[in-house]
Amino acid sequence: MARIAGIDLPRNKRVEIALTYLYGVGRPLSTKLCKEAGFDLALRTDNMTDADIAKIRELMDRHGIKVEGDLRREVGMNIKRLMDIGSYRGLRHKKGLPVRGQRTKSNARTRKGPRKTIANKKKATM
Repeated sequence: MARIAGIDLPRNKRVEIALTYLYGVGRPLSTKLCKEAGFDLALRTDNMTDADIAKIRELMDRHGIKVEGDLRREVGMNIKRLMDIGSYRGLRHKKGLPVRGQRTKSNARTRKGPRKTIANKKKATM
């Protein structure tokens, strides 16, 4: 079983797809790594040797690609820094609201959570 950065890559998938299971590695980066390592795009993770896995690790180290824990820690520290300095984005993170300018009047249910009904909000008109 292929194991990179503490993550077991799924069995019987193409290496190009399996690498995307690592946090911080998407399709373009995984394709680039496979081409640079000289892998056939049809290579499956079951057929990888230890040398192939070591080659991918070495390429990731050489290019300085942060994945998994290191990247999660860096992103978390960036968000914490924004909150500490009291920037607008940091305040939005603190309040659990959308950070990138989306509207919140009608949408943003993912960030805001389920609706909280307020009693007697609607007034009866006479």
